[in-house]
Amino acid sequence: MRLPQSACPDSSAASPPRDRPGRRVRAALRRVALAAATIVLAGCSTLGYYGQAVRGQAEILLGRRSLASVLSDPDTPPALHAKLVLARDARAFAASRLALPDNASYRRYTDLGRPFVVWNVFAAPALSLEPVASCFPIVGCLDYRGYFREASARRHARELAAAGNDVYVGGVAAYSTLGWFADPLLNTMLVWDDRRLVKTLFHELAHQRVYVADDTAFNESFAMAVADLGWARWQAEQGGPVEDDVDTQREAQLVALLIEHRDALGALYRRTDLTQARKLELKRAGFAALAADYAALRAQWQGDTSYDEWMNVDMNNAKLASIATYHGFVPGFLALFELAGGDFARFYARVEALGRLDAATRAHCLAAFTAGRADCPAA
Repeated sequence: MRLPQSACPDSSAASPPRDRPGRRVRAALRRVALAAATIVLAGCSTLGYYGQAVRGQAEILLGRRSLASVLSDPDTPPALHAKLVLARDARAFAASRLALPDNASYRRYTDLGRPFVVWNVFAAPALSLEPVASCFPIVGCLDYRGYFREASARRHARELAAAGNDVYVGGVAAYSTLGWFADPLLNTMLVWDDRRLVKTLFHELAHQRVYVADDTAFNESFAMAVADLGWARWQAEQGGPVEDDVDTQREAQLVALLIEHRDALGALYRRTDLTQARKLELKRAGFAALAADYAALRAQWQGDTSYDEWMNVDMNNAKLASIATYHGFVPGFLALFELAGGDFARFYARVEALGRLDAATRAHCLAAFTAGRADCPAA
């Protein structure tokens, strides 16, 4: 469950290239140095944060090995070998069948030796579901802040909590630089089942295909939609079942429940006829109702406790805000795909047109698509 948190086969399979570590390392260091120069221009007050970002990115880049070398290595465990073959095939499918970027991303592998690549910190005020944004050079403002070390993320979360915010720290196993670097496959991604691994590859490549600065919800919902659409096409062409499996159905049920309670709490926070103390009291009751509704939903799942930890730890405004970030606009993007005749290239062109509109108009259009209307300039 993703809760916050490109026309030819992979050339490494057809003709394995020889690694050139010296050239690869020098090129990576030049790119990281460029990033560091950008960081210095951002100002000394944030230098510590950007410094850890540069070090983390360098760790990823300098640890890369070509898929060919890992797959041909007799010491590669069979389970890892199988996952890398699946990822290689899904990567080629993304280029050939989903019109996603055909570049060097996800054609190499890095083992970071830890369970997550970054830890994202989400925050929202005590009586609001508007995320506390963090703004950066190049990518613009995001609804979260990511750290390559968990201790640093926890430290920032404590600072935000001390300022009166609800906070949520989530480990993230996949990572994208939006095409600025050749992102590798990571060991953190390969512990997943096949469905989640394939969908995540499509999701991360979608970020490279379309990205709108300062609109995290738009970008993440678009990528989630591409992952869903891509997985359906992958299943159909692999001869697997096209209908949703049990895990997908349960994920959709849980997301719907979370969004329902998020909307109810949002309406509460916007009320002007209540004192702050009364809102806080009703907030506690609202989260208690969410817990009860989840227990009832889980009872229908025949003992499946897969989501218990996520639901039972730090359930607050920040966590609910992250749900909207990743899922809020997905129905609108799925409807737009149908308006594009199920053609991925045409769909991306319409999403790009949508991205050129202002944020309020984008949101209006996606709501219109969800309702079955096409009264939008991007339609």
